[in-house]
Amino acid sequence: MSSASHKAESPEYPPLAIESVSKHFGGITAVDDVSLSADAGEVVGVIGPNGSGKSTLFSLAAGGQKPDTGKIRLQGIDVTGWPTWKIARTGISRTFQIPSLFLNMTVRDNLLAAAVEGDWKRARERMESTLEMLEISHVVDNLASELSGGQQKLVEFGRVCVRDPKVILLDEVTAGVHPNIRQIILDAIQRLRKTGITFLVIEHDMEMVKEICDRLMVMDQGKVVAEGDFDTIASDSKVQQAYLGRT
Repeated sequence: MSSASHKAESPEYPPLAIESVSKHFGGITAVDDVSLSADAGEVVGVIGPNGSGKSTLFSLAAGGQKPDTGKIRLQGIDVTGWPTWKIARTGISRTFQIPSLFLNMTVRDNLLAAAVEGDWKRARERMESTLEMLEISHVVDNLASELSGGQQKLVEFGRVCVRDPKVILLDEVTAGVHPNIRQIILDAIQRLRKTGITFLVIEHDMEMVKEICDRLMVMDQGKVVAEGDFDTIASDSKVQQAYLGRT
């Protein structure tokens, strides 16, 4: 299994609990009765073939969409149906497969914009530490439009960090990036988890999943088909069938 065993002590309530959540779009069930709980400092991988409902699950957890049934709880608080901004203030933030930055603003302003409702002094301190951690201090005054795709992913990850969240949802954050940037992201996850931040990670990079995830949840056609550590999941016939179409 991975080196991911730095979990902080669990609070009375887990930072994130997804309880029997379902979401339908017309006659299509995107998420079907999915439950997931994650402890402080834990990294949970959410994997599965394209179209299995992973990103929809993240959207439900972060308030981008409201579940048809089920509950979303953050540290025991029922936030089901809350708007995204309110859930973000409660402590959950996410990235997207394609970075969503203010392209006509500098990296500095993109980072600070993520914390506009907070203490400016603390926000600037978090920004400086985030710039250092993600090794993007040298582009802080560049426009986001001037950055490479990998650098834009670092900035989006940085915006999440500046918010000082309790739970971070990463949606294919290393997809298509240079190996050096991939390693920066992996190192940042390991560093942040030691402070008690919880991660849910959607990823197709199995080497990354094996390295950083404490456990995995596998989705297929909106359902959870398997849960466990990497070795257990890798040998599961349901997982092989979901990915390969055969046992």
